[in-house]
Amino acid sequence: MVNEAYLLHAISVIGTLIVLEGLLSADNALVLAVLVKHLPKAKQKKALLYGIVGAFVFRFIMLLAAAWIIKIWYLCAAGALYLAYIAFKHFLHHATPEGRAKKKAGPSFWRTVVTVELTDVAFAIDSVVVAVALSNELWLIYTGGMLGIIAMRFAAGGFLVLLERYPGLEHMAYTLVGWIAVKLSVQAYGMYIGDDTIHLSKTVFWIGMGTITIGGGLLAWLTGKKKSKAKDPAKEITEKPQLPTEKDGI
Repeated sequence: MVNEAYLLHAISVIGTLIVLEGLLSADNALVLAVLVKHLPKAKQKKALLYGIVGAFVFRFIMLLAAAWIIKIWYLCAAGALYLAYIAFKHFLHHATPEGRAKKKAGPSFWRTVVTVELTDVAFAIDSVVVAVALSNELWLIYTGGMLGIIAMRFAAGGFLVLLERYPGLEHMAYTLVGWIAVKLSVQAYGMYIGDDTIHLSKTVFWIGMGTITIGGGLLAWLTGKKKSKAKDPAKEITEKPQLPTEKDGI
């Protein structure tokens, strides 16, 4: 009976972690898709594969050292600066024709892989905190977390298809990155001065995430719809000029 109760507990914890990891990783998956979008089709999958392997390794390390990691302010600050840099660089490149051309070319394959790995580390902080809060059994946390990462890998592939159809989603993704940078920077400042009350509340953070996702997604859909209409030729009825015939007296 004890074994059955523990089994039910383990299944419920793992299931909950999979759902939570899936929700927390949705934005991560979108950002990963954006990061590899400029690569050729074959290399996109390869970069995401390297990213998923790195995510496993870094997640395992952070789970083992979770209690230590979340108390180090400069790690949060470094993550905030890195994410802010990515977001700022994206919008700066889109502000000028030269930047747009450079952005279109994109970084090399290995630079992209490194960026994907660093992004995995930055995004894993919140999910590790959530997992540790849900259970204190490492194998349950790790099992649920790993299954969540696998789900994120497939979600990233799906987002690649959406990005091709609705390019405006790229701006939404980098806006989310900037908002997460704000959250981490506030958290790092509170840790630095030793005041636990200084942080971005979960309510404010998720309202911001939801607003950016819904607003940005709607805008991307509308602009993508307009562009698709512009590309498709309108079905106009054109009358071909009648050539004179013998019946017309010619």
